[in-house]
Amino acid sequence: MELNLVNLAFNLLPALIVAGISYFFFSQYTKSEEGRRRFLLHKANQASALPQKLQAYERLTLFLERISPGNLLIRVKPYSDDKYEYESLLLRNIEQEFEHNLAQQIYVTEECWNVVRTSKNATISIIRKTNMSDKIEDSDKLRKTILQDLMDQQAPSEAGITYIKREVAELI
Repeated sequence: MELNLVNLAFNLLPALIVAGISYFFFSQYTKSEEGRRRFLLHKANQASALPQKLQAYERLTLFLERISPGNLLIRVKPYSDDKYEYESLLLRNIEQEFEHNLAQQIYVTEECWNVVRTSKNATISIIRKTNMSDKIEDSDKLRKTILQDLMDQQAPSEAGITYIKREVAELI
């Protein structure tokens, strides 16, 4: 009886070893195939999402160009000489442009979106600070002063556009 159990164990041992090795290789193959399928799916999703991402970067670049004080002051003319009305008109224009592009944050990185928001807020800050000066009497003086100040320094939107260009270069 003991001899039969020993013979049975010797006969089953190779089968158990082959079964264990087969299970190991099959599970490795299954994991590898799953990883390959995920990679191909991710690659296909990236290929279809890339045009949307690039379009979002384009729209944000256009937004930053439109709110650049030099372009904004040329495009948005004052209705009256009241400097506060003109400030309000400029800020309203910036906010409308921003709201029009809010959905673009889905397609860009969080850091890029923060740079765009910071550029917008810095532009608003420049307009408000300049208008608070006692030297500004009317809307025309406000326009001239902002434009003259920009000759000495870079507009906030320029920094945002530079960041977007860098991020797009890494994307492509």
